[in-house]
Amino acid sequence: MLRTISVSSCISVQGIEVARLSDGKVVVRVDEKEYVGFPVVPMRRTAPQPLQA
Repeated sequence: MLRTISVSSCISVQGIEVARLSDGKVVVRVDEKEYVGFPVVPMRRTAPQPLQA
């Protein structure tokens, strides 16, 4: 499954999920390299709320 992980505060990586670690981190493979980081959680979209006057 394709996953996006956060490797640092400004760097994210997208690749094929290889493993899940016990500390909550995920390992993804991109070409020949593997990266470890925390999964990026997609934002839930909600319907816009009407403005109240």
